[in-house]
Amino acid sequence: MRLAKDAWNSRNPARVSLAYTPDSQWRNRANIFQGRESIVAFLARKWARELDYRLINGLWAFSENRIAVRFAYEYRTGDGAWFRAYGNENWEFDEHGLMRRHIASINDLPISEGQRLFHWSSGARPTDHPGLEDLGL
Repeated sequence: MRLAKDAWNSRNPARVSLAYTPDSQWRNRANIFQGRESIVAFLARKWARELDYRLINGLWAFSENRIAVRFAYEYRTGDGAWFRAYGNENWEFDEHGLMRRHIASINDLPISEGQRLFHWSSGARPTDHPGLEDLGL
């Protein structure tokens, strides 16, 4: 789970896509698509809009080859507005441990810069940074 978070916090679409099957199915908000090339394109667009992206997620439940995750991430837009996005994801894995299905439900909440909770430099979240529960999220 930590490796997945670190990959997403790298904001490197090609790196992130390697955790998914070549024909992985995604639903993210109103975006529905399939395949690694589509994942890379989607994430490149996402991180071009969602600047200073920082993600924290946590395991909610699991069974066999499925995991439910809850998450929050913070980002700012090009005009300087800050947001915290909250959501849940359902992940389904193939027999090799690659994700073949990624279903995300996400809500964005406008926040002020002073309300930000995710303070670390770009990249992986430091091991001593509080998690979702510690931050009351």
